[in-house]
Amino acid sequence: MKIDRLLAITVLLLNRQRISAKELATRFEVSTKTIYRDIDTLSQAGIPIVAHQGTTGGFEIMEQYTIARQFLTLSEIDAMISAVKGMTTVFNDQMFATLLDKVQALLRPTDRMQTPIQHAGIVFDFNPWGQNPATRDKVNLLREAITNTYKVHLHYLNTNGIESERAVEPSALILKGYVWYLHAYCTLREEFRLFRLSRILELECTQDLFNPRAIPDWDQYQWNNSNTYEEQRQNVTLLFGAQVRYRLNDMFDPDWISLQSDGRIEVQGAFIIDDWFYNMLLSFGDQVRIQTPTELIPELIGRAQKVIDSYSN
Repeated sequence: MKIDRLLAITVLLLNRQRISAKELATRFEVSTKTIYRDIDTLSQAGIPIVAHQGTTGGFEIMEQYTIARQFLTLSEIDAMISAVKGMTTVFNDQMFATLLDKVQALLRPTDRMQTPIQHAGIVFDFNPWGQNPATRDKVNLLREAITNTYKVHLHYLNTNGIESERAVEPSALILKGYVWYLHAYCTLREEFRLFRLSRILELECTQDLFNPRAIPDWDQYQWNNSNTYEEQRQNVTLLFGAQVRYRLNDMFDPDWISLQSDGRIEVQGAFIIDDWFYNMLLSFGDQVRIQTPTELIPELIGRAQKVIDSYSN
């Protein structure tokens, strides 16, 4: 649409000192005559565009002109730019590239020189280290389904290793820590559920439309509630070797960790005693011992023995 192109041209001119009619025509896939008409339209609307002749000629907007910033500080605008840049690391969507142009247009050229975006104090990258490219493909496909209210078919693997087919109505993508989740209404369970993207084995975005449902209060998920599952937790004391110290701060609350005089590290905390707990301990090999409660030790030994037996058969 012409109005979209006019806005995009304005944003480009705000972000760049000078741009030629030919470059604008190539970018927007129109003729140079159309670009000249667009420039005339913008000038008549009161936008102070200056035309320069010659080999280095082109159009630019007077330096003092900018989109109203609503009293945002440079630091606030810089933070917005960093956040939008972070979104572009995940989504293959021109909308975010355009949004980045619009946010950058809030800065005057002199401001950009004072606070270079490439040296921002905060950098967001929502791609986890070593992320499988398939995860990004899932994220983009699900975002398209959410935007267009398309139903989605999932081949899903739950935490018990059971596979199932689900028809869902996607409502939101959630990045919690380094893990992506799909929040969707499950037609099988007839309620909203969270699906971990890494457990979605196959994904099909249909062309079937659905009417968006009222989304439950996000607070019901208790993302950061330390009391969640508190009744299932058990106090445990673990002793780790010095070689694995670098891993502990990433896994445990700093208040749980204490350095011993011999260099080993003691961890005292409340854990849910489940498969994750034992698998976590096994991942440390001979660099961890259960101090208390001792009744957990036989289960750990039994699991370790199963690993040994798998190589003996």
